[in-house]
Amino acid sequence: MLRTWIPILLMGFVLSRCLNTPEKSEYMKYKDPKQPILVRIQDLLDRMTLEEKIGQMVQIDLSVASAEVMKKYFIGSVLSGGGHVPAPQASAEAWINVVNDLQRGCLSTRLGIPMIYGIDAVHGNGNVYKATIFPHNIGLGATRDPELVKKIGAATALETRATGIPYAFAPCIAVCRDPRWGRCYESYSEDPQIVQDMTEIVSGLQGDIPTNYPKGVPFVAGKKNVVACAKHYVGDGGTTKGINEDNTVIDWQGLLNIHMPAYYTSIMKGVSTVMVSYSSWNGIKMHTNHELITGFLKNTLGFKGFVITDWEGLDRITTPSHANYSYSIQAAILAGIDMVMVPYNYKEFIDGLAFHVKNNIIPMSRIDDAVTRILQVKFVMGLFENPLADNSLVDQLGSQEHRELAREAVRKSLVLLKNGKSVDQPLLPLPKKTSKILVVGSHADNLGYQCGGWTIEWQGFSGNNRTVGTTILAAIKNTVDQSTDVVYKENPDAEFVKSNDYSYAIVIVGEHPYAETDGDSLDLTIADPGPTTVKNVCGAMKCIVILISGRPVVIQPYLASIDALVAAWLPGTEGQGVADVLFGDYGFTGKLPHTWFKTVDQLPMNVGDPHYDPLFPFGFGLTTEPTKRQICANQSLRFSCNPLDLPMR
Repeated sequence: MLRTWIPILLMGFVLSRCLNTPEKSEYMKYKDPKQPILVRIQDLLDRMTLEEKIGQMVQIDLSVASAEVMKKYFIGSVLSGGGHVPAPQASAEAWINVVNDLQRGCLSTRLGIPMIYGIDAVHGNGNVYKATIFPHNIGLGATRDPELVKKIGAATALETRATGIPYAFAPCIAVCRDPRWGRCYESYSEDPQIVQDMTEIVSGLQGDIPTNYPKGVPFVAGKKNVVACAKHYVGDGGTTKGINEDNTVIDWQGLLNIHMPAYYTSIMKGVSTVMVSYSSWNGIKMHTNHELITGFLKNTLGFKGFVITDWEGLDRITTPSHANYSYSIQAAILAGIDMVMVPYNYKEFIDGLAFHVKNNIIPMSRIDDAVTRILQVKFVMGLFENPLADNSLVDQLGSQEHRELAREAVRKSLVLLKNGKSVDQPLLPLPKKTSKILVVGSHADNLGYQCGGWTIEWQGFSGNNRTVGTTILAAIKNTVDQSTDVVYKENPDAEFVKSNDYSYAIVIVGEHPYAETDGDSLDLTIADPGPTTVKNVCGAMKCIVILISGRPVVIQPYLASIDALVAAWLPGTEGQGVADVLFGDYGFTGKLPHTWFKTVDQLPMNVGDPHYDPLFPFGFGLTTEPTKRQICANQSLRFSCNPLDLPMR
């Protein structure tokens, strides 16, 4: 009886194993890194539903994102808007955990298409606690040093990747033609050639494009680089009276000659994405301009990456904002926009776009083009092979090497506008050893003020407790001789100044932080009580004024009383770079990237204009030589120096 059952039992066992053996998974070309990228894209596109395609075109904000949302709506991208962070003073590891959690939601979908996370790393990874904050672009324009800017791009890429983020909304390649514009500090210069030269930052962010790489195709070298974004296409720096998001009135040739050159160069360097401007060109909203987005950028210039809107860019197409969202969706997508930054109301966008496609208002070919471009960037950057971030680069965040690079950038960005009451009696560089010096001004000991907007918060911050760095006051104290008494008074009255015996005063004043429209200004004045501080101090003793500002500001009324004047722009966290030059360890070399006007009534006024009558012309900048003592101290072979020439500590 037992022998009768054995064959039956064995047969049942074998049959059950056969039935429970998983089928060999289907070969999917898009998952095979050995396949050409275009083959992988087409294979994936052929498998996608309309809902999955539309999801790829959506970028939502961290504040509304979750793994569940990513999975349910097939979301293609997430961003951190200014100040939108996992937690106050979040570590690099905390950022990585948040990014990976959202990514796992995407990977759990039917096709497992990874999302791409973006952030405004416009002068370093500025939203992130302890990141190195580099000078804003206007300061970098003053350096005239594209190679330095390229190194800053590479450092920014590392500090962005350190937090698990592979996409930076940088660089801004606007050509600011009017300093009344609240984003002028995001522009390298009023001169299109300088802006074009500074597109070297694209190669720093993304890596050097290989020889004979196909023109217009996006490029990202590897896991230590990020996707870059040329913005804001096009003409955002040329609006009437510098009003943010307003109308740029210029003919086609002017647009090509002034505002377009940096886009040609960025595309040649393999820039992966282009962000569209809120502004209009001759009355046509850029977000709806088919001629410039599809006709010129994609077809004429051959740009193969994806075009992204600005924050709620579709809403701004109408006045009032969001007045006819259905129209805005139709106009923008048909114009050639591929990814839509719709931070909060993503469901409305998804439903609206699906309606337009299903009703043949927007052809499926336009959707396929958008998704192809988005997938191209994701494949090129290796996101399918390495969708999850790891901790291997966390030590790059705020590294000493990057801080030294930022310090160098500060030194090279400083523009010396005046040096002594007469040419033959220069005041700078200052002696490190003297009896007593006075340091004053609202910006002397305020890290937030010297970093400017787009730092920790969208509009920037005030104070020294929101991130890590060196204030200019601290830098001065670090630099002077131990026997030199440094007295700090933020806003002294005239009596205080007169009642003490100081060798000289360093006055540090300027603008308070701002970003975008909040920075638009018709009067371009120094923030109170800056003018009073200058008057009280410079009227009583020798004074050096250091201006912390995002652009040229009104200084003509105070210029006669100022002995030496330095434009320090928005130097970032490494204030030590200011003291390095002030006290002669290095010479002043910076040149004005923007014309410095006499009065705002002259604006707009740019080099080459027939009415050009500046206070300081474009390209102006006095120079100084490093002092002998400091040259000796900075030599690596110190034994070759006379010990008497070494600075005392």
